[in-house]
Amino acid sequence: MEITYRENENFYVPNLLMPEEEPATYGRFGRMRLKYLKEHRRAVYINLKVSGQLTHHLNEIDREANEMLRLLIEQIAQAQGITEQMKAADQLTWVGAMNNIRSTTEEIVLNELICC
Repeated sequence: MEITYRENENFYVPNLLMPEEEPATYGRFGRMRLKYLKEHRRAVYINLKVSGQLTHHLNEIDREANEMLRLLIEQIAQAQGITEQMKAADQLTWVGAMNNIRSTTEEIVLNELICC
């Protein structure tokens, strides 16, 4: 890698370019991971930031967390026998059961991916 310089007020300054980062497409879980890194894993946060990998890391965590959440909800709902027929027959019971499953799976995702 060759470094080039430009003259600025009788000083030579290196021509440094920041690497192009991927666009930040992360959502809720990515923001939660960012907050966790800033508050509890400062060294990891700084290393990711300096290396230009922070946005990629947050996008990846958000993608993995959403996929894990979706799969867990499907698996637990199937294991508990919560079906579309139940939804059609008794919506209130179905909504309560799905809310319980969602809360449980979000807690699992937070412990497995966000706060690790």
